[in-house]
Amino acid sequence: MAMATFAATPALLSTPPLNPPAPPVRPHPPRASPRLRLRLRIPRRRPVTAPAAAHAASSLSSARGDPREAEAAVAELLRDHGASPEDAAAIAARAPGYAAMLADGVRELDELGLWASWSAGAGARAGAEMGALGFGRKVYFMGRSRRDGAVVPLVESLGVRLSSAKLIAPYVAAEGLPVLIRRAKFLKEMLFSSSGYETLIGRNAKRMMAHLSIPADEALQSTLSFFEKMEARHGGLSMLAHGDVSFPYLIESFPMLLRCSEENHLKPLIDFLKHIGIPKPRIPSVLLAFPPIMLSDVEKDIKRRIHAWEKAGIEQEYIGRMLLKYPWILSASVIENYKQALLFFNRRKISSAFLGTAVKSWPHILGCSTTRMNSILVLFDDLGISKKMVVPVLTSSPQLLLRKANEFLQVVSFFEDMGFDKKAVGKIVCRSPEIFASDVENTLKKKIDFLIDFGISERHLPRIIKKYPELLLLDINRTLLPRMNYFLGKGLSKKDVCSMISRFSPLLGYSIEHVLKPKLDFLLQTMKKPLKAVVEYPRYFSYSLEGRIKPRFWIIKSRNIDCSLTDMLAKNNELFAEEYLGIET
Repeated sequence: MAMATFAATPALLSTPPLNPPAPPVRPHPPRASPRLRLRLRIPRRRPVTAPAAAHAASSLSSARGDPREAEAAVAELLRDHGASPEDAAAIAARAPGYAAMLADGVRELDELGLWASWSAGAGARAGAEMGALGFGRKVYFMGRSRRDGAVVPLVESLGVRLSSAKLIAPYVAAEGLPVLIRRAKFLKEMLFSSSGYETLIGRNAKRMMAHLSIPADEALQSTLSFFEKMEARHGGLSMLAHGDVSFPYLIESFPMLLRCSEENHLKPLIDFLKHIGIPKPRIPSVLLAFPPIMLSDVEKDIKRRIHAWEKAGIEQEYIGRMLLKYPWILSASVIENYKQALLFFNRRKISSAFLGTAVKSWPHILGCSTTRMNSILVLFDDLGISKKMVVPVLTSSPQLLLRKANEFLQVVSFFEDMGFDKKAVGKIVCRSPEIFASDVENTLKKKIDFLIDFGISERHLPRIIKKYPELLLLDINRTLLPRMNYFLGKGLSKKDVCSMISRFSPLLGYSIEHVLKPKLDFLLQTMKKPLKAVVEYPRYFSYSLEGRIKPRFWIIKSRNIDCSLTDMLAKNNELFAEEYLGIET
């Protein structure tokens, strides 16, 4: 089975890498500013004549132009390039940097009296005519002279810094302003319209980033760079699903998204994700966690990657779930690492068949390097866990492979401090491996402190944990406390409950409604036993009510025999039949 899985692995490597995002944006070499060229030719100042004084007064008035005039000029510029009046007004209001840049240019030309030179270089109307225009009109013509198709203010209005917007614009301007406006709206609707999963999206992104320990390919590296930008701001990746915060960083990191056709690219991608089992409200969870997917061709890239995982033995129904949990399964680095992991376990003579099962529940281990995996297996060896037991342990709790060695050792030390030797700790790993994926301070020690505060003796704790280590995985408020309160509510003292837990700790894991209540009701109402009987023999709750307790009780009652719960239930069927039915075996 392991070899069959491995044999299919080369197919994973034959698929082309995901389309990378655009290379770092580099502006075209700037043309020399008319002002800079003419500065060398400015003649020595002459005495100010009356017309010059009038021009200076006009310039001074222009320099005091209202920012609202600049905003209105930008809105007009946007309308000229095809934006609707509503869109133009909204974009201009959200692009103050662009308006300020144009206004500064106007003021500078006013102050230097260089409109004539600027007009000649910009191909605008005559300099004298330009100099006589009002502030808003000058801003408008300054914007027209940039020949950026009014794309820069649009990109800035998305929340992108003006400096970045100016670099992005040349790469997307060919699409045309109306198309870009529509596309930006579509992207925001596609990525940020669903509500209710914001916390989950941010939490999973953090987890993916924290557990990645393999070299990143270009698509993955660009995603990490995007995540790092998000982490550097207030709220970090927790704000990933909040469009007002993350959309600007997304466009800065992946500007070519603005060139992805809605009809020919983005909508087919959404349809495909729904086809493989991603619910529509969860699609943003996939796309925001791995934006290069949006730049990839469904037929040439994504379907090939999906098919490669199917060849590796992962059914399509699971691929959709894996993609939702770990979108990086479409990364070339992750696919390569899967092959390396298969080889790693085969070399250690550990069946790698479990890996296919493990990645279905915990696909994050696909981003875990074999070096980190090896560090955990070395610790298993040190605890005396055989290679035969490694497979069931990792099948049950594959997330252990994501643990750093020091994190795992903290849990080992926790048990050693309680008096367990390495062999005993190894047995706990085999029985309840999930414990070793828990946080010592925030989970394990809190459970111990709770038990001690309730009244459990510290000297009894090792025995309690040894009998039922799963107790450390039970929630205090939802499981432990309700069961304790149930017995207290029936009239038992804290001392009685502590005694029951010390004698039979699995008691705390039983359902109140389905186990504790029906069995206690039968004991008190039908068997007419005192409540103290369960204090003396709490294991009573471990036996089947229909399969053992009731049949044996009716047999004993029919013979008018009075016996303890221990005598009635602890004997196996042969001894019970021999003693109470007179049947020799």
